[in-house]
Amino acid sequence: MNQESITRRTGAEILVDSLAAQGVERVFCVPGESYLAVLDALHGHDIESVVCRQEGGAAMMAEADGKMTGRPGICFVTRGPGATNASAGVHIGYQDSTPMILFIGQIAREMRDREAFQEIDYRRMFGEMAKWVAEIDSADRVAEYVQRAFHTAMNGRPGPVVLALPEDMLVDPAPAVTLPAIARTETAPTEDQMSRLADLLAGARRPMLLTGRAGWTAQATADAVAFAEAYELPMAATFRAQDTLPNDHVQYVGDVGIGINPALKARVEAADLLIVAGARLGEITTGGYDLVRPPIPAQKLVHIHSGAEELGRVYAPELAINTSPGAFFKAARELYPPVYFPWGGSLAEARAEYEAWQEPKPIPGDVQMGEVMAVLREELLPDAIICNGAGNYATWVHRFHRFRQWGTQLAPTSGSMGYGVPAAVSAKLRHPDRAVVAFAGDGCFLMTGQELATAVRHDAPVVFIVVDNAMYGTIRMHQEREYPGRESATSLKNPDFAALARAYGAEAWTVTKTDAFRPALHRALACGKPSLIHIHIDPEAITPSQSMSQIRAAAEDRLKG
Repeated sequence: MNQESITRRTGAEILVDSLAAQGVERVFCVPGESYLAVLDALHGHDIESVVCRQEGGAAMMAEADGKMTGRPGICFVTRGPGATNASAGVHIGYQDSTPMILFIGQIAREMRDREAFQEIDYRRMFGEMAKWVAEIDSADRVAEYVQRAFHTAMNGRPGPVVLALPEDMLVDPAPAVTLPAIARTETAPTEDQMSRLADLLAGARRPMLLTGRAGWTAQATADAVAFAEAYELPMAATFRAQDTLPNDHVQYVGDVGIGINPALKARVEAADLLIVAGARLGEITTGGYDLVRPPIPAQKLVHIHSGAEELGRVYAPELAINTSPGAFFKAARELYPPVYFPWGGSLAEARAEYEAWQEPKPIPGDVQMGEVMAVLREELLPDAIICNGAGNYATWVHRFHRFRQWGTQLAPTSGSMGYGVPAAVSAKLRHPDRAVVAFAGDGCFLMTGQELATAVRHDAPVVFIVVDNAMYGTIRMHQEREYPGRESATSLKNPDFAALARAYGAEAWTVTKTDAFRPALHRALACGKPSLIHIHIDPEAITPSQSMSQIRAAAEDRLKG
């Protein structure tokens, strides 16, 4: 075949064709002149372009899409400021082990190393927050780079990949090449590993199963539950991975992370065997590496993770299994449990402790957030998706909502504020037939609240709930604990969020009393448009268990003593 008979395409066209070959249905972007050729290649294509209002929001939407599908969410941004804004989403993807690919328009190749307009070396910039960072120098290698990006993002411990696209490369012609779609490469536990696990379970007296998000699937949830039922194991989810287990199951005993139930904390500490699948056991889950102490924890540790580099990185496990939660629990279902479990009697007690922990106590003010969460639990179907960013408002979601099936929680283990709003837009576009509710604090909302315009533009009827206490509540709480009575830089003067939402073209309601929440939720779910419920909460109501004054008083007593 002579050269003239080979179909030639531009680098940008090959890129878009390669995304389509990988099954990409939509990309999230903020347009920029550095990748105009890609925008042109997307024109009229079946791949949907979701146009966002800030690159951080676009990257968070892509990250959320990766969480939901297990395949990389795709984000396009321009160079320099666009890339720096998008780094917030890349950081979430890295700490949350989420597959995503960030494509960045780049300066022309001939201008390198002159500090050209908005020039950045992305290998250096993203080197510690991405699994792989590269720049595609030649159009005839675009398909190769895209395929490798998908493979890298999806396999082992999932995570983000960053590819820079020199603008002149994007218009270069090259032979049209598309490569096969990447599938996740699976490993399986060995017979010896599963035999060792059975021996450890046989010798245990206080075992517990902990689940994390990395590499999780709906089938993994079903198999994990079957394994736990066969062995009568108490099941707990790690920080912001509550949807890995059905919270209404009689063997589910709570979540291990910020604001942990003291009774559950004591049970984890007293456990003689921890089976941990899909979690890194990071600082937040372990309460500052105190609940499970490195390098050799007091509990015998069976650590299952798809990233070999995570096994033994912090903890020396009794048994390390390099596989995904899905493959592990599929194998675990084949084990033959003993007839008698010496720990069986404590299971009902642990569940009772969890249910007691979910009973809300009165908090200061006219809005009782525990009752608000009860209304949501009653009104929403099990497949409803709950999203949130970071802040004290999220403690009510994590403590009082029951996630009943996999794929219903989108929340950043990285602790990033502003995540809930863009994640919810992404979720509604991915699952238009399911209810999607985004929680945000007043500080959290205004970090990415402009993406409400994206929801309106793309007809994504998310219910946004803004919990407003007129301050950066988490930081104020820490101030009161460490420097009681010395507030600094945490008070906020907020807009009327309901009026702001209406200005964007959304429906909105204001709630100042608990009884007003249910009718507002009914109207929001029924209106068929993006909607916002602005909840005013008393600044004293800082946690479900303690008021701000109580935290301050305890700190003052400590300092006096």
